[in-house]
Amino acid sequence: MLYIVGTPIGNLDDMTFRAIETLKSVDLIASEDTRHTLKLLNHFDIKTPQTSYHEHNKKEKGLQLISKLKSGINIALVSDAGMPAISDPGEDLVTLCVQNNIEFTVIPSATAFATALVLSGLSTKNFSFEGFLSAKKSERIAQLERLKKDTRTLIFYEAPHKLQKTLADMLEVFGNRKIAVCRELTKKFEEILRNDISALIEHFNNKEPRGEFVIVVSGALEEEEVFNLPIKIHVQQFIDAGMDKKDATIHVAKLRGIPKREVYNELIKN
Repeated sequence: MLYIVGTPIGNLDDMTFRAIETLKSVDLIASEDTRHTLKLLNHFDIKTPQTSYHEHNKKEKGLQLISKLKSGINIALVSDAGMPAISDPGEDLVTLCVQNNIEFTVIPSATAFATALVLSGLSTKNFSFEGFLSAKKSERIAQLERLKKDTRTLIFYEAPHKLQKTLADMLEVFGNRKIAVCRELTKKFEEILRNDISALIEHFNNKEPRGEFVIVVSGALEEEEVFNLPIKIHVQQFIDAGMDKKDATIHVAKLRGIPKREVYNELIKN
């Protein structure tokens, strides 16, 4: 049996009794980073041996773990934090288990994206977890363009050294939407910043990003909601996203199917 064991995303007090007992009872723990996991094991006095399983060895190590499981060994899979297989190489091991008819189960725990979604204060009715965006700007822009009209709340993971570039690309593609940037979730210095994208770009221009981040972005307005907006506000949204006033005026006129003069007249009204 493979046990997919969720571990705390920051605060060790979030470790479940079931997770502790499972890690004690299995024959082997497959860890994303054995040194990191050792701290967790020592804290809970867990003596089970470890082996590494991570992004760079998952192909060969995955086959080795499958072989051990077939021989009757019970293995627990853990990531550095949270739920294995969510934006994590554990996904590949789960696929191998399915392909080889190996039984597996999940020992749940806190998950960063769900925690951040609730903390964001944005709509939780419908959402889409997108994980990490590409490190390449062209691919990142393309990913965001595909999500531009998605009306669900969007959730992303991001590393501190890429945060400002990602926020800038979001402003370019999405416009100046409401957003929450969450860092150090469940830890002593947990911080949730709720504002619009441009305000948080300014914040991180003045304060270096530190820690691991979850970004929660409000979804696109439904088409009918956009057209119910006053024209001035509709134009301002595109100006906030970086367009100049003339281009924003032309764009709104095109979207609404009305003459540019009609948009311009609305803008000069008191």
